Amino acid sequence: MVELEKRTTNLMSFTQLGLRSELTEAVKAKGYTEPSPIQAQAIPAILAGKDVIGGAQTGTGKTAAFGLPLLQILAESEFKTKRPRTLILAPTRELAAQVHQSIMDYGKRLNLKSNVIFGGVGFNPQITALRRGLDIIVATPGRLLDLCQRREANLSAIEILVLDEADRMLDMGFIHDIKKILKLLPKKRQNLLFSATYSREVKKLADTILSEPVEVEVAPRNATADRVDQEAFEVGQKSKRSTLSSMISKGKWSQVLVFTRTKHGANRLTTQLNKDGITALAIHGNKSQSAREKALASFKANKVRVLVATDIAARGLDIVSLPYVVNFELPNIPEDYVHRIGRTGRAGLSGKAISLVSETESEYLFAIEKLLKKRIPLFHYREDGDNIEIERLSSSPPPHSRSNNRSHPNQSANGRRPSRKKISQRNEAGRMGNAKSDANQKSSSPTKSQDKTPKPSRWKPRKVRPASMR
Repeated sequence: MVELEKRTTNLMSFTQLGLRSELTEAVKAKGYTEPSPIQAQAIPAILAGKDVIGGAQTGTGKTAAFGLPLLQILAESEFKTKRPRTLILAPTRELAAQVHQSIMDYGKRLNLKSNVIFGGVGFNPQITALRRGLDIIVATPGRLLDLCQRREANLSAIEILVLDEADRMLDMGFIHDIKKILKLLPKKRQNLLFSATYSREVKKLADTILSEPVEVEVAPRNATADRVDQEAFEVGQKSKRSTLSSMISKGKWSQVLVFTRTKHGANRLTTQLNKDGITALAIHGNKSQSAREKALASFKANKVRVLVATDIAARGLDIVSLPYVVNFELPNIPEDYVHRIGRTGRAGLSGKAISLVSETESEYLFAIEKLLKKRIPLFHYREDGDNIEIERLSSSPPPHSRSNNRSHPNQSANGRRPSRKKISQRNEAGRMGNAKSDANQKSSSPTKSQDKTPKPSRWKPRKVRPASMR
């Protein structure tokens, strides 16, 4: 890969990047005065016709980084056809809709046509738009393939391909759909791939479709936003709902995005929060597109305090100045933690990420810390606000472990999954098992008084710190 020289933005404007006045005026109308680092790096490379692989977290201006230059390329092209010339693939309906809206905002002064294509809605409006002619398609892979198979979408004139959130598309199992779509595209085209994280799968895909790409990256791979304050709280599974309600009420949180692992869990938590007097709505894959859009709009307008979401539904959500993200349940894939908390701390603003960790989820926490290469402060939650910080015992896996981050968090180095009992208990049992004693001898049996030794705990209190939730 060819790495583009890093640029600073303090002496640079969008005009200096070589953008047309129609685009710089549109950018100014949205309130941006200078390019973000990813924009300063990517825009010149794309305008030069280079393939680009971009590593950028959410909230870094990634959509404009590829949207502005591709709009300019299309506007200056003399080749005109009713067939689409640019294809932008996104993993979810929400992200596709948001990317399309940005393309429309930036290109409103240009004579270009675009449309968004995704499932969950009727075919007819999308077919009508395709037949009338489009320059840009923003689509999810599944619905686009359906339209191609119906011969309603013709991709033979695509000049620029953009894979947005490539890591998530692969995690969601879209690799086969992507390969089918690639076969329908011209071999000669410009390719742009953007991903928040770089897994082996993403790198393999990039090597397949990109030709001598320029690499632009504005954040460490698999890193979380610097402006996100991260904390974790040890909470029993049955106490999570009441703890969350207490945090929201006592902290007077007005806007909270909460993540659950399952659709059923999202629905159940939403019902419970509403019973506690905290307005909440849920978004997940079983919700219709209109219901998801309505819930998101209500949340953005502060009509509800809490939006409960699954990972798939929340991917790509762009919520301005979101102050709180809560992991009601930790993800079993560490990289998903990065995406979750990336919903806050965007565009230079600060945010807080709170994780509620049950005993059975502690190994998920360790896996996340390995990925981040740092400890996340862990506390006992107290309603009076004087939260007790917990010290990890030496049995806790170090965050700088060389193990594969993509492996299952409950999988040990020998490939076996340890039980979910406390690690410290396991270690203690191992030491006891190594002792050469005869368990059958009555003389060696502990007395009742001796047997009152407290069981070792994975966590132990270390100090009292003033409430971080105030």
